[in-house]
Amino acid sequence: QQVEMDFKIMLDAENVDIKAGLKHPNDENRLPLIAKRKSAPVGSQKTGKDPTATSPWALPAFLSLGSPLPLLEEDSPKGALSLTGQRLILPAALRTLPAPPAVPRAAPLPEFPRQHKKSALAIYGPYSSSKGSIAPLPPSNSVLSTRKPKPEWRCPAEQLESAVHVPPQTQDPCLDWDTAVHQKAPGVLALQHPHHSSWGSIVGFVEPTEKLLKDHSVPLATISGQKLAQITSDLDFKVNPTKRDALSVLKSQSAVEKILNPAGRSCRGRGGSAGAAAGRQRGGPSPVAGSGQQQQWAAGVISTSWRSRSHLARLRNGLREARRRHLENFYSRAKHLAANWNRIRTSRRTIIHIPSLGYSQHIREHIPDLALQQNLQMGRLCDILDANVDVIYICPLALSEELLQYYNKLLGLQAAVRSGNPEDMADLQDRFKILTPEAINSFPEHHMCLATVLKYSPRTMQRLQVLLQGRDAYMVGGVPHLDDLAVADQLQVPLLGSEPAVAQLYSTKSGSKRIFASAGVPTPPGEWDIRSREQLLRALSQLILDNLEVQRWLFKVDDEHGGDGTAFCDVTSHLECYPWIQREWQGHGPEVWNESQARELALVKISQELPGLLAQHVQPVNEKRFPTWEKFLQTFLTQGGVIEAFPSSGSVTNLTVDLLIEPTGEVTLLSSGDQLHAEGPLRSSGTTIPQRSVDPEVLKALCLKIGEACKSKGVLGYFSVDFVAFTHPQTGEQQVWATDLDLCYSDQLALSQLLVYLTDGNLDCGSSILQAPLGAKESKGQRLQHEGTKPPAPSSPWCAVASSQLRHSSLSGISYNLLLHICKAHGIGFDLQEKQGTVFVLYEDQKRHSLGMITIGEDLQGVLLTFARNLFIIHQGISAPNMQGETNFKMAIRDIEAILGVTAGNKLRLEEEQPWEADALKK
Repeated sequence: QQVEMDFKIMLDAENVDIKAGLKHPNDENRLPLIAKRKSAPVGSQKTGKDPTATSPWALPAFLSLGSPLPLLEEDSPKGALSLTGQRLILPAALRTLPAPPAVPRAAPLPEFPRQHKKSALAIYGPYSSSKGSIAPLPPSNSVLSTRKPKPEWRCPAEQLESAVHVPPQTQDPCLDWDTAVHQKAPGVLALQHPHHSSWGSIVGFVEPTEKLLKDHSVPLATISGQKLAQITSDLDFKVNPTKRDALSVLKSQSAVEKILNPAGRSCRGRGGSAGAAAGRQRGGPSPVAGSGQQQQWAAGVISTSWRSRSHLARLRNGLREARRRHLENFYSRAKHLAANWNRIRTSRRTIIHIPSLGYSQHIREHIPDLALQQNLQMGRLCDILDANVDVIYICPLALSEELLQYYNKLLGLQAAVRSGNPEDMADLQDRFKILTPEAINSFPEHHMCLATVLKYSPRTMQRLQVLLQGRDAYMVGGVPHLDDLAVADQLQVPLLGSEPAVAQLYSTKSGSKRIFASAGVPTPPGEWDIRSREQLLRALSQLILDNLEVQRWLFKVDDEHGGDGTAFCDVTSHLECYPWIQREWQGHGPEVWNESQARELALVKISQELPGLLAQHVQPVNEKRFPTWEKFLQTFLTQGGVIEAFPSSGSVTNLTVDLLIEPTGEVTLLSSGDQLHAEGPLRSSGTTIPQRSVDPEVLKALCLKIGEACKSKGVLGYFSVDFVAFTHPQTGEQQVWATDLDLCYSDQLALSQLLVYLTDGNLDCGSSILQAPLGAKESKGQRLQHEGTKPPAPSSPWCAVASSQLRHSSLSGISYNLLLHICKAHGIGFDLQEKQGTVFVLYEDQKRHSLGMITIGEDLQGVLLTFARNLFIIHQGISAPNMQGETNFKMAIRDIEAILGVTAGNKLRLEEEQPWEADALKK
């Protein structure tokens, strides 16, 4: 009875009623000192040295027994750190029993032995489930339970179980391992009575031994009570015992050592070899070697790593499930949008524009001023040209009130343009909203795309939800990203765009080649999906031999954009064997050449020369990022890429066409333009709208083929196609190659929307004509006289020169107001009555080193000249004589001068070869 009463007190040391029933109060000193628990708020545990500092090891309090919120299994501590490893069970006399992590239930204990033997204490039994959970502390009424413990987990090392199992007839009292350590079994008292003065050291020794066996998946072991008492009396246990000390008290020492130190293995158990490696990587010892302090440290590293991996696995599973749900809802809403598109497109609706650049992380990291690059498409606001459309534009930069007022006035020009009267300007602030996510400055080093920033901006998301209540709406993104789906799902609106995986696959250089091949459109000679040095040399050698007339070859990295991942090499100019190959080819003739041995020899010669030739003569477009061929080649082979021929012609024009695959599957041409190349022939810096270098019917046929191919691959929404047009040197005929594909809303399309908005016109890509209503130069009264007589005929076709990539470092030295005053003083502006002139696209007012500009007129030569003049005047007005600043204005002017010379020289030839374009130029 005395033992039973003592055991009850040990389980509930603060119960006054139990203490009152003691027959021998003086015997209380036989129990370990249990400090009284003090309630403390979560995370408020303090260290002894600094009462204000929070201990890095402090853990939140567990739920109380009466808590209405049960502790979920996945949230409860597991593994070797479940209680002991998390420092919830402290050594001996300083131990404070925490509140249990879950509602306690009766824990089975072995029966009390009728006769207490003297010799040793046997400790054995199951200690954990396979998940590593430890049974909660039992209530006092469970002490008398006579049920035998049911094993919950067994290690695969069955031979150890038989080696260390102690039968009930042993002289040592037997008790469950965990309950022995936690002082729950009466057998503890049998050892405690004669050694109560050193009892704290004994329990402090048992804990590390228990942990050592658990960390190495040893299920059973037997401790000799005599050895345990002897070694604890001989040693100072201010520090944890060593492994040798722990093993010395085991009766089955040899069997346990075989498990702990098997041949060829350095670690066993929950941490495994990965845990040992983790310890070594952190500069620490192996979990089973070194001092006891090192063991504890290493075991903590292993268990923490194990717990972290488990937590990360749950996070990954949760993320995977969320993305699966977003994708399912994306397709579900896309079907609904397709079914109701004809109604939605003609009814009141809201378009949410998110010009996000959802490129891969390694690409976004190399985009200078990513936020600015995501704000080049302010022309999307011009969707309010449709009276049924309201626009919400998500801006990646915080715009000042001055800049917001600028766009309010610019968009208010539309009514004045229609009437020709400046007094008719309207306030359209209720038709559009520009929202900036509050998290734009929260992740400065993460290079997040705009969709991701918006996802982590709850206030902006809540405001969007309020603005969209009860309205038909859909979202238009930029370069698709998984977080576009997440935002659309949270807003519960459809996304007019492709699935990100589809867009990423076919927006690569190799992916676009697959689309073009499927569409059956002409493409440059080349190879794609190049991923090894050998493959590159072999493919390029073959291409050179098959296309001896090609002088320049391009190398394009799959995932790059804007020409940054492009390099070129004029191979034939530096190939020493090229003259010999030409002589052999001419001597054999085209038909015999393909089967001759000379061709095989030529292939060998080219392959031998190429490595050195490329290393010396390849020129990357972005030399700052790729200063050498090896740097470029490393990225090229890592991401994959294409080899492509550059036209061998003196007259080469690049052009871009914007298209839309509507939810119903209809393919529509939206915009077209000839590219400007202020910074070299392989990087676009602007466009002339509409394009006038290719017959519109030919171009339309090619675009529709590509559109149908894209649709068959699951592409939806806005995309653009790049072409190159040139005159074949042998035949003299024009050839058109499809060269690139971007499955996103383009800068050119945004500028085209602004162009149409300011002219109140219509851009017909089928005929490459920008039509403005008749009477643009008439007064309001004159146009009213024409109403009711007959429909006005379209005026002569207009055109525009536009660029979103104008940069000048000196712009940051003046305000936008001063810039506009300088322009006004030099006659740079927009004439509302004539619908001609220049309009600026302002991106931000912090750095102010970039802007967009669009110049509109009736004659291409005149518009180009005006555009160049504007750049010259601005440059002169903002630059000091000795500080010209960093700019691309001068390069743009030189490019336009070259175009003007070609345009004037080609007028006569165009009248003979392309009458449709000659007529347009005359008008």
